[in-house]
Amino acid sequence: MKKIFSLLAAVCFLPMNAWTQVIDVHSHIIPNEYTDFLRAHNAELQETFPLPKWNIKAHLDFMESMGIDYSVLSLPAPQPYFGNSKESAGVVRKLNELSAKVRDEHPDKFKFLATLPLPDVKAAIKEVQYAFEVLHADGIKLATNSYGQYLGDEELDELMAVLNKYHAVVFVHPHRPEPYAEKIIQTTPLAMYEYPAETTRAIVNMISRNVLAKYPNIKVIIPHCGSFLPLAIPRMKAIFPAMKAKGLMQDIDWEKNLAALYYDLAGVPTADLIKTMLSITTPEHILYGSDYPYQPNEVLEKNLENLRQELTNDKELAPYAEKFLQTNAQQLFERKDNK
Repeated sequence: MKKIFSLLAAVCFLPMNAWTQVIDVHSHIIPNEYTDFLRAHNAELQETFPLPKWNIKAHLDFMESMGIDYSVLSLPAPQPYFGNSKESAGVVRKLNELSAKVRDEHPDKFKFLATLPLPDVKAAIKEVQYAFEVLHADGIKLATNSYGQYLGDEELDELMAVLNKYHAVVFVHPHRPEPYAEKIIQTTPLAMYEYPAETTRAIVNMISRNVLAKYPNIKVIIPHCGSFLPLAIPRMKAIFPAMKAKGLMQDIDWEKNLAALYYDLAGVPTADLIKTMLSITTPEHILYGSDYPYQPNEVLEKNLENLRQELTNDKELAPYAEKFLQTNAQQLFERKDNK
């Protein structure tokens, strides 16, 4: 019996890099070319807080300390568009080529999600084609809204059809809502409340128009532990019959829409929170995400350590630990049909 307890104690206190390697689906690339462009448009604080510093070496060092096998890079907010579509398309192309170069120079450590020059839909479609056919992007990053053009809006249907053609993995990231309550976000920065609300708003809009049912080859990753969707979706389902009876909503294919959604664990996931997420999804659709470099390394390391401990100690979740931390992401980003 003493020997068994000794073995258990040894397992519980394994160093971080001795655990299953992790795949991080939510990490950001913030190159100087991006921050310089924002500075030129006086937009460095458009999201109400400064962008963190980023460089390749620091990111690789972070990954090694965390036991991260590879990270999926995406551009953060704000959207690089300031009223000039041609200018936006040019800087987006440069940023995608730079991201592809980082991936190609470290092929075992990084994948990348191309960004698009929205709200110009035609330019965005051209960039999707270039990203997949020339740069061999691993997916696409979409803002919840591009200056008021929300995911799910009818004007984006043509773009969604193209993403469907490429069997795209799409990572949705919150941006400042449009319109927004300036006094509120001056008091409570966007990341505190508006970001999860904004993500929920965009996904609800997509579900309400059956976008994900209509374009079933698209797989969508939702950040920050599902945002408010574990609360919003049951409420939607409860209210929907009355809304439909009043002619305010069309039919919704709940099964097909929800089947397209994946959820990352960026933030402070707990066993209880993960179980709430599992009320609207399956264990195969939960992925690890760090949100690097938006928190200090020591905070992110502690978050992952706590997550591993929560998964180890919870009898219901323990069998899925490897899925959440690695296998699900492998299956999503290394699918044979991923184009």
